[in-house]
Amino acid sequence: MLTSSPPNLSQLALLFLKIGIIGFGGPAAHIALMEEEVVKRRGWMTKERFLDLVGATNLIPGPNSTEMAIHIGYIFGGLAGLIITGVCFITPAVLITGFLAWIYTTYGTLPDVAPIFAGIKPVVIAVIFQALWRLGKKALKTRQLLFIGLGVIGLLILGLNEIIALLLGGIIGMFILKKFATFPLIVAGIGGATAVATPSKIPPTLTGLGLFFLKVGSVLFGSGYVLVAFLEADLVQGKGWLTRQQLLDAIAIGQFTPGPVLSTATFIGYQILGVSGAIVATLAIFFPSFIFVLLLNPLIPKLRQSAWAGAFLDAINASAVALMVAVIFNLSLATWLQPYRNLPFNLLAIILSLVSGILLLRFQVNSTWLILAGALIGLLLKQLG
Repeated sequence: MLTSSPPNLSQLALLFLKIGIIGFGGPAAHIALMEEEVVKRRGWMTKERFLDLVGATNLIPGPNSTEMAIHIGYIFGGLAGLIITGVCFITPAVLITGFLAWIYTTYGTLPDVAPIFAGIKPVVIAVIFQALWRLGKKALKTRQLLFIGLGVIGLLILGLNEIIALLLGGIIGMFILKKFATFPLIVAGIGGATAVATPSKIPPTLTGLGLFFLKVGSVLFGSGYVLVAFLEADLVQGKGWLTRQQLLDAIAIGQFTPGPVLSTATFIGYQILGVSGAIVATLAIFFPSFIFVLLLNPLIPKLRQSAWAGAFLDAINASAVALMVAVIFNLSLATWLQPYRNLPFNLLAIILSLVSGILLLRFQVNSTWLILAGALIGLLLKQLG
């Protein structure tokens, strides 16, 4: 149920600039923040429509959270809104990454921000869980959809690719929900593998760099770790433009900066061709997302009007919630099971996650303040030793 008038361009810009600044923790955390702000706090969009957008972004290449920001901007502001929300969401990460790239190139090392991230991660788990709880209640609205979600979780546990699991959930759900004997079959080609070659030390050019990141942005499905495979195969082993150590440091940058992980391209572009390389790499990797959303967004309401497509979207939404369950499970294990002091697990991180969850779910505390508090706690613990 909508509780307020649609936002103007200034409101969209300020909101997504804020999310871009505080958006630590990857796409699931970004989407959780968007759900809290756009659906819960501001009432600009219904949960049903938000879920449709989440499901749709999982089916196309590119960074899911960036495409969610672009979708929301396009819905409320047309082409101008599409550009403004996308740019505002991406810019903080790009500027921070570019600054860190300059430090890295100038001084040969990265600043120690691990304590900040250590304090933020437990809070991010709670933020994702809050969104999962709210969206899950809406997406898993029938027993059939619950079984579909559980089935997708099972496929993910067995190691099936997340995109294939999502599509299977949608197709099987369409059968279960509508009992269609036949239906249109859409086959989407997922980005092909990049050949691994012996390093050839081809001199880097802006055109070559731009074309590489344009290709990556056009075919990249899945998590940011899929990006690593492209970078390793093409830029390290293929062209020899990047050393393995530079690649590892670029991955580290992507892990502890807010906003979309594809801002890693900014860091890599700077390492290869300086400021111009950073600009070209950034524009190239994000450009396809704007085009995909521009083409897809008008189709989503039409899909809802079709019985079979509506069932497919319902099943995709249930499957997308299952993907969020997998994300929060893996993130929780990685955060909570780290040895801390004399314990085999991180008791402080567990407590911080639980307290944050209670403050979010029970007392409706704004997640922005909790993320900032987590960062301060991380810094304080570092100082106390």
